[in-house]
Amino acid sequence: MDTKIRDIQVILTAPEGINLVVVKVITNQPGLYGLGCGTFAYRHLAVKTVVEEYLKPLLTGREVDRIEDIWQLMHQNGYWRNGPIENNAISGVDMALWDIKGKMAGMPVYQLFGGKCREGIPVYRHADGRDAQEVCENILRYKEMGITNIRCQCGGYGGDSYGTVPATAPKGALSGVYLDSREYIHNTVKLFEDIRNQIGFDMNLVHDVHERIAPVDAIKLAKALEPYDLFFLEDPVSIEQLPWLRNLREQTSIPIAEGELFNNSVEWKQIIAEHLIDFIRVHLSQIGGITPARKLQIFAEQYGVRTAWHGPGDMSPIAHAANIHLDLSAPNFGVQEWSGIEPPNFVIQDLKGPRGALLEVFPGLPEFMDGYVYANDKPGLGVDINEKEAAKYPCENTVVTWTQTRRRDGALQTP
Repeated sequence: MDTKIRDIQVILTAPEGINLVVVKVITNQPGLYGLGCGTFAYRHLAVKTVVEEYLKPLLTGREVDRIEDIWQLMHQNGYWRNGPIENNAISGVDMALWDIKGKMAGMPVYQLFGGKCREGIPVYRHADGRDAQEVCENILRYKEMGITNIRCQCGGYGGDSYGTVPATAPKGALSGVYLDSREYIHNTVKLFEDIRNQIGFDMNLVHDVHERIAPVDAIKLAKALEPYDLFFLEDPVSIEQLPWLRNLREQTSIPIAEGELFNNSVEWKQIIAEHLIDFIRVHLSQIGGITPARKLQIFAEQYGVRTAWHGPGDMSPIAHAANIHLDLSAPNFGVQEWSGIEPPNFVIQDLKGPRGALLEVFPGLPEFMDGYVYANDKPGLGVDINEKEAAKYPCENTVVTWTQTRRRDGALQTP
């Protein structure tokens, strides 16, 4: 069967108020199409433009089964390579082609990777709160759901809400999310002390630094958290400060997870090969989709580094499904972040509210049950889109404020 790309479409939707970008690759065979995620929630129109104006004319008429060649073509065709806008556009097409490949084979995508290494995927969820007591209450609610891995934060990522300017800031300081690293470190250590005192040590706890402190402060924080037995400390340093991971590794026994903002292999090769991290947690669409993620997973396996792919709310259920298919087939899988999307037959009120609109737009989400997520075993990635429902939730193009993070003197700090 000579199956070729006939059309490529971009579907923008925001059923939960978060901009999502879905790429639909339509073939010349009746009813055969694939879906991929290219979500860059804060630059969604830029991704749409790259797909429609550059990738569509480049790829129309090409054979859908040449996934590797098409990925390399998309990656190289613009001459300057990598970056989140181009990579997300590439990811949308790449995931859609894997979806088509699975449908043509009559198999779920994980079977194309060699089949299952495990039946279900253990996930971790986020427990936030105004204070330690509220965080502990949320942890116990998740524990009742069978969750044994929890990311714990108090007051988000340690900053005030946008728009506040502290009295200690200089005159004329601009609005933003103001951070105080000393206060954040003290409060975070106290938070984990209180959590362990209240719930004990039978839960795996994670904390996300989100690159919001100086590297030397990250070392201080990691050493102070050691008595509380964290499963891992996430993104303790920024991409620009990766050499500091050597210093961090030498001074703490806490497992380190890194990579949410990574774009290309140059950023992860050395820190994996030098055993400077324990978990790699890239965002699939940010690095260009399933094709590069599969290569990264196999590379990390050679060095004993486990996967913990990024799984936030600002990625579509298609990308969540892609995470699960990679997890199922990976010997070096560690844990999966799960943003709290459950299928309709799982009746529970999520801590952030019901998720009905998202599930109506994206039928076929992998099933969550008792702390694990299970693939639905449909051919391809298993997730579809209801375009009529998707149209009910248009995206908004607004100025992003949560990334406008500042130090106490008003200077910008990586978010």
